[in-house]
Amino acid sequence: MSLPNDPLPQPPPEPDPGDCCGEGCVRCIYDVYEEALERYRDALAAWQARHPDDPASPPASSSSREPA
Repeated sequence: MSLPNDPLPQPPPEPDPGDCCGEGCVRCIYDVYEEALERYRDALAAWQARHPDDPASPPASSSSREPA
């Protein structure tokens, strides 16, 4: 059971295809998303280690959508 002071981390919102301007920005919205996704995965792994038997724990996944 999850404790109220240790909630399950939530994934970052995935950018819409129209969010990228296609101009090759140094910090593209997809770069920002990938960084947020990495932080989420780290936080989720730490949470799962603290709650190994919690049924709310989503399965670990290493897949992410690549930008077009």
